[in-house]
Amino acid sequence: MGIREESFYEGGPAIGDLIINLLIGLTIIGIPLTIGAIVRALWLRYRITNRRISVMGGWMGQDRTDIVYSEIAKIAKVPRGFGAWGDMVLTLKNGSRLELRAVPRFREVYDFILEKLSPQAQKASAAMSR
Repeated sequence: MGIREESFYEGGPAIGDLIINLLIGLTIIGIPLTIGAIVRALWLRYRITNRRISVMGGWMGQDRTDIVYSEIAKIAKVPRGFGAWGDMVLTLKNGSRLELRAVPRFREVYDFILEKLSPQAQKASAAMSR
């Protein structure tokens, strides 16, 4: 019998990302950022469980990517919105990257993901966060 999958975080990007980008959108230069934030708010969803990370996105949320923790080689985080939310980049063992944009509670999510990684991936991630 397998381990039951328990959800740690399920939801979309931080609402603050949308609000700040809407304000930036009042300028001509900020319009592309605003459009990106609106698309993320409408169709991007994260599901982080004790077994995997799922990202649903793309046009009308039709694309889905599932990553199991054993595939992750390292993880990096960047605070945004005065530290209220942040971006994360998961580098996979095959060299590809998965970007998680505007993650709410990103420090808690980062710590949760980090504890699920292999010791080598934890060490590589810790070296990056210095």
